Parts: sequence; structure tokens; C-alpha cells
Amino acid sequence: MTIRTILVDDEKLATQGLALRLAAHDDVEIIDTCQNGREAIRSIKTNKPDLVFLDIQMPGFDGFSVVQGLMEVEPPLFVFVTAYSDHALKAFETDAVDYLMKPVEESRLADTLDRVRQRLTEKRGVEEADRLKEVIAEIAPDSVETLGDAEHVSSNRFEKLINIKDRGQIFRVDVDTIELIEAAGDYMVIKTGDNSLVLRETMKDLERRLDPRRFQRVHRSTIVNLDLVKEVKPHTNGECFLVLQSNAQVKVSRSYRDVVARFVH
Repeated sequence: MTIRTILVDDEKLATQGLALRLAAHDDVEIIDTCQNGREAIRSIKTNKPDLVFLDIQMPGFDGFSVVQGLMEVEPPLFVFVTAYSDHALKAFETDAVDYLMKPVEESRLADTLDRVRQRLTEKRGVEEADRLKEVIAEIAPDSVETLGDAEHVSSNRFEKLINIKDRGQIFRVDVDTIELIEAAGDYMVIKTGDNSLVLRETMKDLERRLDPRRFQRVHRSTIVNLDLVKEVKPHTNGECFLVLQSNAQVKVSRSYRDVVARFVH
């Protein structure tokens, strides 16, 4: 696995120093370097890297603005590299892999790359499985259901706990307690029976982390834990409402009515 990487820093010496340390890792390929945020956004959209080492304080667009400017595309993994420790919490709120202080220590860099490799392996594993299912659906539709039944073997790849950084704190949320997930702009609102937390992540990426046998989209911007549905209430025009354990009601649009079929035996 080659990790296609872009380095972003307005200080040329910092970029050269990081490139020198990365040269010790054979699987890291530096495909571009950028000196400001605008260059970085253009390069990331064009080159589609796996990983970006991103300075925070730069003239014009800072590192956080770069991340925000990529919300409409599939983002790479980010590692923030900075001389200032006071941005750490905000960095992790962007779901960054890590936050490295300048000058970057070789041992810390090695640990960071281990985490990057793990995240990329998980991501690519899901993508390969999705592509395989698409091919099978085209050439042997009857086999898709069998393939789905076999997925329990790899069910342990789905998250059991989700770390959510919200209001200056880090919460460890058991996915079994999540009733409902709603998109709110660039954020996901995670709702348990008695609490709501905000997570900076796309719905597409969050879906990949959750077991699809339990967590299903019932609307373009809503995911529901099917295990916590206690009632299905029909509505007009082929729509319906799901009543959750907390008595919250969620509308299921017609586009997702196949989800409701799971409750009909």
C-alpha cells in the first residue's frame, strides 16, 4: 500500500525537514508540496491524496479553512503539524489522525503513520467490499443476499464506541445507545435516549463505521438504529413514522421505504 501524500506549509525549511523524515518510510510517496491554503485545496482536489500533512497557521487560508474548503469532496486523512499547542482540540474536532508539534520527532511521526495505515486499511477494505457487491449484483443478483448473510464474519470491523469531541470535552459513546443520527450542515448530531452530541464528520464516512444491519438511512439526512425502533406508524403517500424507544418519531421517506420492510414478517 502506497500512501500518496501532500505536504502543506508556508515555511520551506519545515516542508524539507518533514520530507526528509518521511523518506525513511518506504510506503509514503510525496506527490506534491504547497505553500498556502489555496494551493492546498486545488492540489487536493486535483491529486486526490490519501494523506495531507497540514500546517495550521499560514497566510490567507489557514489549515482549518483548507479542511472546510473540502467538505464537498471525499477528504483525505489529515495530520496537523504546527508550532502551537493551543489548536489541538480544534484539530481533533476535524477528525484529524494526529496533531504533531514542530520540530517533528521521528518516533511520534512513526506512531502517526501507523495510525494512518490502520485508517487507510479499514477504509480501503470497505471500498473493496462495496465494489465487489456491486459487481456481484450485476452478474449474479441472487448471490447478493447470500453475501450479505456472510458479512457477520467481519462484523467486528464496525465501531463499538465512537469518540465525539463536543463542547470542549471528549465523549465515548457506545453505539448500542445511539437512537438517531441527523445531518446538520457539516456536522452530525448523534442522539442517544437522553443526550445529543455534535460530531464533525460526513454522513457517508459515518455510515462506513456503523453496522448496516442495524444502522440504516431512512431519509437523505437521517440514520436510525433499527434495534431501537419500537413501532411503525403508516402515513400518507407511502411514507411512515418510526417510533423509537425514547418515543421520538422519525419520518421515513418513500425513497427509503425498503427499510420498513425489515419490520414486516
